[in-house]
Amino acid sequence: MGTNVARPTEWIFVTSTREPATATNHLTSSTDGSPRKIALVAGLGLLIMALLAPFAVFGVLEALVVSGDPTATFNNISESEGLFRSGIAAFLIVIMLDVVVAWALYVLLRPVNRTVALLTAWLRLAFAAVFASVLVNLLDAAQIVAGAEQSTLEAEQLHAQVMSSIASFDYGWTGIALAIFGLHLFGLGYLLFRSAEFPKFLGVLVILAGVGYLIDSFGTILVPDYALTIGVFTFVGEALLILWLFWKAIKGFRSGAETVTNM
Repeated sequence: MGTNVARPTEWIFVTSTREPATATNHLTSSTDGSPRKIALVAGLGLLIMALLAPFAVFGVLEALVVSGDPTATFNNISESEGLFRSGIAAFLIVIMLDVVVAWALYVLLRPVNRTVALLTAWLRLAFAAVFASVLVNLLDAAQIVAGAEQSTLEAEQLHAQVMSSIASFDYGWTGIALAIFGLHLFGLGYLLFRSAEFPKFLGVLVILAGVGYLIDSFGTILVPDYALTIGVFTFVGEALLILWLFWKAIKGFRSGAETVTNM
């Protein structure tokens, strides 16, 4: 027919000269975005949370809630309802940012161990879900205060309901949600310790932060009137992680460097 057909040997030659596609797990080859930009997203998210959470806890709850005095607590919230609702909004923003940070940390650390990174991300998402469910209690308290004048209940009953809602939030957050978050920090600390992009001491400190939250959570569950706050003293690793993420966002990641250290 006059048509030249390549012999089998020619096909073998042609296909054998093609350069094989190389797969890499280096951060610099991530298809999800620039590692520096993702580190910046994680750092900014954690920084905003580090500012909003203390505002909601210390600037709102501790300023308005009087332990053992439902009437004073009710009156404080009634007089500063806008501040109380601002605290709820701050907590909600923290929950939203937790979802973003969970994704960013997963992308950055999955080259170390994809399975552990995925589990760690899911634990942070689980924490956010539990936190959101207990946050409804604070919104209930705000609604009770706002509708007090139209309510048919006695004042003492309203005050007790508000105090009960706040207590339910506190127990759900410190007793349940922070335990899940502590497990998340365990996985995160392990990944940071194994990564060549982060110092080993940072991973250790993040693990210690997780231990602090776990102690506080189980203390709240197992010990009546548990009053310790170990997490306040072990959070250093979380603060240093923010700084290190900003440093990596500025300096960048190693080009083609191994992301896992040798054990």
